Amino acid sequence: MATIKDIAQLANVSNATVSRVLNYDQTLSVGDETRQRIFEAAESLNYRKNTRKMNQQRGRIAIVEWYTAKEELEDLYYLSIRLGVEKKLKELGYDVTRFFQNDPFDTLHDATGAVVIGKYSPAQIKRLKKLNHNLVFVDMNTLDFEVSCVMTDFKTPIKSVINHFTTAGLTKIGMLTGQESTADNTKLGPDPRFIHFKTLLKAQKNYHPDWILTGDFTPESGYQLMIQLLQDQSSDLPEALFIANDAMAVGALRALHESGIKVPEQLSLISFNDTSICQYTFPTLSSVKVYTEQMGQSAAELLVKQLAASEIIPQVITIGTTLTLRNSSK
Repeated sequence: MATIKDIAQLANVSNATVSRVLNYDQTLSVGDETRQRIFEAAESLNYRKNTRKMNQQRGRIAIVEWYTAKEELEDLYYLSIRLGVEKKLKELGYDVTRFFQNDPFDTLHDATGAVVIGKYSPAQIKRLKKLNHNLVFVDMNTLDFEVSCVMTDFKTPIKSVINHFTTAGLTKIGMLTGQESTADNTKLGPDPRFIHFKTLLKAQKNYHPDWILTGDFTPESGYQLMIQLLQDQSSDLPEALFIANDAMAVGALRALHESGIKVPEQLSLISFNDTSICQYTFPTLSSVKVYTEQMGQSAAELLVKQLAASEIIPQVITIGTTLTLRNSSK
């Protein structure tokens, strides 16, 4: 595990600044460029393999991110995937161009191909296909659009989280989840983590909708949802919470700390994604490890394989997960 000092040296900032940024301290005044350096340093130091650079460039591949650069800093899951894609493409000898949500995509057709990260509406997918037919999506199943994609498994880890709670004697289980929309304001369906969570607990006759709150996938939303839960369910709080991503969990931890609720003694938490921030919260966050670097690398390798093929055959690659236990859960 990289230390605060390691990250501070790589990002060229103080140890205190790193600690406050990784914990999404709202009182800290620091620019987005500095925050990006810190988050990218933290993620890159978590990657264990060394990048092997090739001298000869083989072409230019675009990375399309559904977030703006600023929004990406609120959800390190997507930043981590992007870094994984970039690392593998550079290792394979490709030049890389980034496109964020608010960038013009007019030059996308000049790229050899593109790895597209995040969630998109049917209209957006059709537009991207017109701009460049060599595409691989990450974190969205696009097989219905005849486009290859790389996904993470959701059902198995949710089952593992619920089993961990119940084995620890915690049967009053709630969830903080989020609702997503695409950049063109198309509402997406329910969070797949929530769908599996609800299905599994209903099968156990242990589903309690009063302990389910929905916001968005940001630290501030996690904070506000936790405050709401503590107020609305003060006489009947759950014993354990599954939180749909790490950013929300950081906000929820802050709300619990301010309210004097001890974690995990009074409320156990497990989040999802296991980005670098989980190791720097207090207490450290238990989280489902999503292999974001592998997702990015697999997408890059799949795209390169497609570029060399005489025919593009759409396929789905699903990457497994691991439950990483730390101090926020019993």
